[in-house]
This record gives sequence, structure tokens and C-alpha cells, in this order.
Amino acid sequence: MNMRASATRPATEFAQLKARLKTTWMTGDYDLFSRYMEKDAEQFVRRLGIQPKATVLDVGCGAGQFALIAARAGAEVTGCDISTNWLEKARARAAAEGLEVTFEEGDAESLPYEDGQFEVVASLIGAMFAPRPERVAAELTRVCAPGGIIAMANWTPDGFVGQMFKTISKHIAPPGMPSPVLWGDEGTVRARLREGISGLKCTLYAYHFDYPFAPDAVVDFYRKNYGPVSRAFGSLDANGQESLRSELVRLWAGHNYADGNATKVDAEFLEVLAIRA
Repeated sequence: MNMRASATRPATEFAQLKARLKTTWMTGDYDLFSRYMEKDAEQFVRRLGIQPKATVLDVGCGAGQFALIAARAGAEVTGCDISTNWLEKARARAAAEGLEVTFEEGDAESLPYEDGQFEVVASLIGAMFAPRPERVAAELTRVCAPGGIIAMANWTPDGFVGQMFKTISKHIAPPGMPSPVLWGDEGTVRARLREGISGLKCTLYAYHFDYPFAPDAVVDFYRKNYGPVSRAFGSLDANGQESLRSELVRLWAGHNYADGNATKVDAEFLEVLAIRA
């Protein structure tokens, strides 16, 4: 056996996995998708009590949802993500509001920052999707200053979005990758966030989506704009796509309801607040 080839193959396969995940999150229109999540994102930021001039890192920032809210509160914010197209959107949004926010490419498993650089290290539905959760936990902890806050909002396994990922995962999940929604399980979170942590609090909250269109259009909105759902459909032929659409229609019928010509959807997430030792 060629030992050198054997040793390098896992690294090559992992690079391919990373590229696949990056493509997934750059698909669709996450900037548009996240606009319907801003109300509860603002509540998440408010609960953190971020002070003016506080140094804040938004990990998996997407199009800047959390980062922009924190910047409006006067924080000194940096956002990082693997999806370079959404970073461009985030920069444009910040510029349009006259906000000074640094947005740069960065991986939650290998953050390009110094030890203890930030007073608040947060991830709103972002870092939970990295494939090596132990590295994510270690990196979030490493870049947080002693006495600082590590905050995450993660979809739960049993909530609406968790069930959606269960439905689409068989079409997009790489073999051997832990389910992202395990970050929404308190026991799992406590096992991952142990080293360097002096306190940890987990709280379940509802996340409300308000869409200005009828319930029948919700599935196709996700299909067009939300990367994982879009990629799942793209992996199937016409019959498979119709089957998946039917599955999602049935799932979402139990979680959304009409409000005139609009639609409201209730999801569930676990809010994680950890204090850096």
C-alpha cells in the first residue's frame, strides 16, 4: 500500500466535503431568506445585552443579519463566513447604513483570529452547520476573551427546521457528518462546551417567520432561496423532486398557518449562553 496516498486521501476527501458545503450555502438567496428572520434575531441580540464598543465576532454571519443588528447597537463587529457571495451582500448592507463592520471569509473550524480577541463570540444559526463540532466548540472558546460570552442559536432536532433537515438530509448529507441539529440538544451542547467554560445556560425559544404570501408558496420559497433545500431538490430527477415537495408540504402544513394572504411559521431553537473561564 502507498502509505503517502493513504495518508493524504482523508485530507483530500475532507477538502471536497468543505467545497460541497460551501457550494450548498452559496446556493439560493440567503440574503432574501434571512430578511424574514430579523425580528427574532433582534430579540436574540437584545438578550445578550451587548454594550457599545464591545468587540463582537459573528461566526457564520451569512448576509450580516446578526452583525448588522449588533453594529447598530454600537458594538465593534467582525463577521466571518465561508460563503463569499453573502459577505458581499453584508458589506453592501453595512455601507448603505453607514455602519463600520468588518466582513471576511472565515471557517468556524479554524477562525483567523487571535486568542481572546472578542468579548462576545456569537453564531446565529451558522456555526452549527460546520462538519466537525468539536473543533467549532474549541474555536469559539479560543477566540473569546476570559469572562466573555459565547452565544449560539441552534435549530433543535424536534422543531420544524430540525424535521425539515431530517427530510432533506438523505439527499444532501455527506456520509459520517454529525447532524447539525445536535447543536440544538442541550446534553450534546454541554458535552461539547466544557473546556474553558465557567458557566453554561441553555434555553428553548420559538423562532417566528412571517411571510407575505400564502402557505402553499412556502415550500417553493425555501426551494428557491434556502441553499440546503435548493441543493436537495437539485440532486433529484423530476419524480424525486415532486416526491420531496409532497413530503415538505405535509411537514410544513403542521407548522405554518395562514394569516390573510400571509403565512406564519413557528420553529424552535436552543439559545446557548456560555461564559469563558
